[in-house]
Amino acid sequence: MNWGSLEALLSGVNKYSTVFGRVWLSMVFVFRVLVFVVAAQRVWGDDSKGFVCNTEQPGCENVCYDSIFPISHIRLWALQLIFVTCPSLMVVGHVKYREKKDIEYSTSHKGKHLYANPGKKRGGLWWTYLVSLIFKAGFDAGFLYVLHYIYKGYDMPRLSKCTLPPCPNTVDCYISRPTEKKIFTLFMVVSSAVCILMCICEMIYLIFKRIKKLILRKKDQEIQRFVESHEMAPLSHPRSMYRSKSSVRVDPTVSLQNLNNIKVEEKPLKRVEES
Repeated sequence: MNWGSLEALLSGVNKYSTVFGRVWLSMVFVFRVLVFVVAAQRVWGDDSKGFVCNTEQPGCENVCYDSIFPISHIRLWALQLIFVTCPSLMVVGHVKYREKKDIEYSTSHKGKHLYANPGKKRGGLWWTYLVSLIFKAGFDAGFLYVLHYIYKGYDMPRLSKCTLPPCPNTVDCYISRPTEKKIFTLFMVVSSAVCILMCICEMIYLIFKRIKKLILRKKDQEIQRFVESHEMAPLSHPRSMYRSKSSVRVDPTVSLQNLNNIKVEEKPLKRVEES
């Protein structure tokens, strides 16, 4: 398997990933793919040749090996790495689809763009990214369960008992380098668990960031509505046009005689107007 081509293909995901996503991808290729290619394949390279049973019955050793190792750790981990890294291609494919739509829109609308940034995690791309994280964490957890179910845990026993036909009786079978294989098994299991944790942290980060944006957007809309409603309102309240009699200021220097004189002057004016 050419892991270099897969790494080159997935390295473009870093442009669209968060900090947690970049750490996840680094852990996958450094602590899982690199260990798998450099060391794990050599450790399990002689698992069938180094498997020995204390019998010379033809076919007994093959049957016992198949019973103890229903599926090779190497093939199971290779399948796991393929399934875990493939959901990242969903994000790359969605971004490429956006870029294609943006080019078509820009051609038909005189240079205008449909997306300001096709790689921005908004709208459908945000959901695609979240679904890819769920798939990655789910595949890792599923393969950990399968490994635990098949081998009854993550231990590598030094001695295994086999009573399957055509074995004449209970046969003792021995695995080559069980301690070394156990160490690598635990290393791969811990690496997978840490990758699951990183996916969960990234999902929480994306969800909380989305909620924060929605809250801020709602507050901005309320502030904008408040400002628009006050800009449309009149500057002075209608009730301010009417003043009570008690609010009218009276000049204290005016005497009663002056007031009577003013009334007398107003009466002739009214008569003239009536005539």
